[in-house]
Amino acid sequence: MARRTIKDIEKIWSNVEGVKKLSDRAVGIGPFGIGLDGLLAFVPGVGLAYTVGAAGWLLIQATRAKASPSTMLQMATWLGLDTVTTLTGEAFFLPADVVDVLFPGHLLAAKALQKDIASTHWVEGSERDARASGEHERHLETVRGDRSLKRVVYLHD
Repeated sequence: MARRTIKDIEKIWSNVEGVKKLSDRAVGIGPFGIGLDGLLAFVPGVGLAYTVGAAGWLLIQATRAKASPSTMLQMATWLGLDTVTTLTGEAFFLPADVVDVLFPGHLLAAKALQKDIASTHWVEGSERDARASGEHERHLETVRGDRSLKRVVYLHD
C-alpha cells in the first residue's frame, strides 16, 4: 500500500466536502438545503442506491483518513439513520420521503469526518521512527499545546 501524505488527507477533505454539498446542499434555502439524496428519495430504488453508495463512500474515506473509532461510530449512526429513512420511504412513500429530504445524514457524517481531520496532528512518518528519533514527544507536545488538536496520527503506519 502506498504511503499516505498530508496532501492525501487534504484531498479526502475536499472529496468529502463535495459529497456533503451534492448529497444534502446542492440547492440551499437559508439554513436548509436539498441535494441528490433528497431528490432521489422519490425515485424507488434509485434513492436507496444513492444513499447506500454515498454512505459507503464516506465510510471508506473515513477509513483512508484513519478516523477515530468514535468518529466512525458517529458517522455510521448518521448514515444508518439516513438509510433507514430512505428504506422507510421506499415502503411507505410520501411521509418518510419528506423526512428523508429533511434529514441531512450525509452532511452530518461528512462534518464529523472533517472535524476529526481538523483535530488531528498529521505526521508523514511512522510512530516507530518518531519514537526512535525522539520526535514522538515533540508531536505529543504539539497536541498538548493546541486545544484544537486531539490526537497524533502517523500516516506511514
